[in-house]
Amino acid sequence: MTLSTLPAPETSPFDVCVLGLGYVGLPTAAVLATRGQRVAGVDLRRDILDTINAGRIHIVEPELDALVRAAVAAGTLRAVPAPVPARTYLICVPTPITADHRPDLSFVEAAARAIVPVLEPGALIVLESTVPPGTLRDLVAPIVCGNLQGGGLVPGRDIFLAHAPERVLPGAVLREVVENERLVGGLTDACTARCAEFYEAFARGQVHRCSAEVAELTKLAENAFRDTNVAFANELANVCAHLGLDVWEVIRLANRHPRVQILRPGPGVGGHCIAVDPWFIAASAPQHTALIQAARRVNDERPARVIAQVRALAARLRKPKVACLGLAYKPDIDDLRESPALHIARALAADPDLELLLVEPHLHTSPIAGAPLVPLAEALAAADIVVVLVAHRQFRHLRPDHLLRLMVVDTVGLMNQRT
Repeated sequence: MTLSTLPAPETSPFDVCVLGLGYVGLPTAAVLATRGQRVAGVDLRRDILDTINAGRIHIVEPELDALVRAAVAAGTLRAVPAPVPARTYLICVPTPITADHRPDLSFVEAAARAIVPVLEPGALIVLESTVPPGTLRDLVAPIVCGNLQGGGLVPGRDIFLAHAPERVLPGAVLREVVENERLVGGLTDACTARCAEFYEAFARGQVHRCSAEVAELTKLAENAFRDTNVAFANELANVCAHLGLDVWEVIRLANRHPRVQILRPGPGVGGHCIAVDPWFIAASAPQHTALIQAARRVNDERPARVIAQVRALAARLRKPKVACLGLAYKPDIDDLRESPALHIARALAADPDLELLLVEPHLHTSPIAGAPLVPLAEALAAADIVVVLVAHRQFRHLRPDHLLRLMVVDTVGLMNQRT
């Protein structure tokens, strides 16, 4: 590929092309489109494209529907099935792990290859997806730049490549896309400067400049830190269960110390980041990540403990009805990715000795065959055992006296809200 094979910049009707219209890509596209940028959003699913082009959304994110509706109506946001020529490309595709905890970068690779046919001279390519250190330099750059010895594009001169990892919280993405501090790491100083200029045009948070590899590892370190701290809380919950103590009381009192802040235990750790990103570090340095890997094991073992606890209660009854409250991986969203609550519910649904009822206010259809999705009041009236898996806002009015006739497994401390 040479510059002569690429179209001129002025031929592009779009300023930004966002690849991946999920929980990060669509909010980012909508924010840019409502700030004067002409944005094309790329997704492979036709139903998602049709939904967005109709001014609607396919995910739960506060205020996103109004933003998308306004951008589509204004003509500044359009969903398309393949990349189009643009000045800037944002890669916001999934980066899952394999069954043996190895990074799956196939979506990143596919996105990079899809951009190549429509690249323009001077384009900026930003990898926002969370990736192991070296991904931008060793995987993305060779694809989009070609063989440098064979006349390929030179980063920092002909084309600009950088990693700017997303650092947003589902449920607050629209605010955090604009207000959070950003990391920008280019393959060269010129790449970093160009990328920083792009984010500084709309982001209020400080933009920190570094190398691509530092940006890649820093994002992973943030989530591995949180995962390790959650693992401590979960391990403490295991200890308290063994000793017959109330973990919520222990944590509440320990946190009275001015230099102690123990997080809340739960049924496990889910989502697209915290349950995945530590394995990216472990894969990069397996002999130097004993603590990170141990924390992952502690958190991964939590669902099995909850399942065993529910089955022990169910064994006291004949064909009990079990109500699972919450299926998302965290409160007040519809995201089921790596959700320990969903894992627990599926295991219980497969048990022929009990009947399962699901309560998930953010879903319209049940994700588990044979397990109906029912309103909270109906579930509480019918159930023998209630398993609180997610602290959704709709459940927070519940108190122990509301559930006097029921056996309760409270994995998130909803009945101990003083903590």
